[in-house]
Amino acid sequence: MTVNLAVVGLGAFGQKHLDALANIPDAKIQYVAHSRQNIADEVAEKYGAKAGFDSYTELLKQPDLDGVLLATPTQMHHAQTIEGLRAGKHVMVEIPMGDNLAGVQEIVDVQRETGKIAMAGHTRRFNPSHQYVHNLITAGEFNIQQMDVQTYFFRRTNMNAMGNPRSWTDHLLWHHAAHTVDLFAYQTGEKIVKANAIQGPKHPELGIAMDMSIQLKTESGKICTLSLSFNNDGPLGTFFRYIGDTNTYIARYDDLFTGKEEQIDVSNVAVSMNGIELQDREFVSAIVEGREPNSSVAQVLPCYVVLDELQQQLEY
Repeated sequence: MTVNLAVVGLGAFGQKHLDALANIPDAKIQYVAHSRQNIADEVAEKYGAKAGFDSYTELLKQPDLDGVLLATPTQMHHAQTIEGLRAGKHVMVEIPMGDNLAGVQEIVDVQRETGKIAMAGHTRRFNPSHQYVHNLITAGEFNIQQMDVQTYFFRRTNMNAMGNPRSWTDHLLWHHAAHTVDLFAYQTGEKIVKANAIQGPKHPELGIAMDMSIQLKTESGKICTLSLSFNNDGPLGTFFRYIGDTNTYIARYDDLFTGKEEQIDVSNVAVSMNGIELQDREFVSAIVEGREPNSSVAQVLPCYVVLDELQQQLEY
């Protein structure tokens, strides 16, 4: 079975999904869509897509389209996911799938109504480094006591990962913290029962906090400390330290080390070392097999419940 897909939003992450899909045998890049038709046409030609669209609604009318991958600005995720599901298409939406809890809950409800596959781009579940740790936990060989996580960028102006100006503003809580909040719950297999947050001053032009600190605790007492910054002029990215009952592991993207900085070979954990590709493979496999995917919108809903609680703390 070949799954005909469209990538919507052709910025930095849209390009990553297109490159990933090109490596998946069961996936076909059937269409692409972007707010500017000339860009859609250029990318369609580059990746061998049938056509490019500047209208999401027109794209969804195509009868030979099975699903869409949404890599559009955050504020569009909620409405586009629901429109896609109601049009009878499977949807994978990049993180965050909404910027408020009510919108995320509506996505989960519409997925249940339509029966279509809906998956959120919580890529950390798929990175080989984190899969390695997850496999140890599942085998009963490792239990997390604490996670210490740093998410650091140098982004004092509104630029994307390709160095181009953004038309929307990224958010430390609803985007970047979401990765770790979900991963902490996924890796511990427990509900987060306590969450605290503080933030630094808001940027005078962007209107968002540029620094943030978050604490989490599960029902059995496992804890997570997360530091986030857009002000960090140093190594960029997210760095995870898993402190457990049998070992300590440090994950830097797809590389994994022991607490003593001894590198662990994770090349055989999955069929690829690319977390985005593994995420996309799960989406395609779930469509082919007619099953709920890992990182389904229902599975990641608890993450957004915690984010909502943290936002209320920060505002009030």
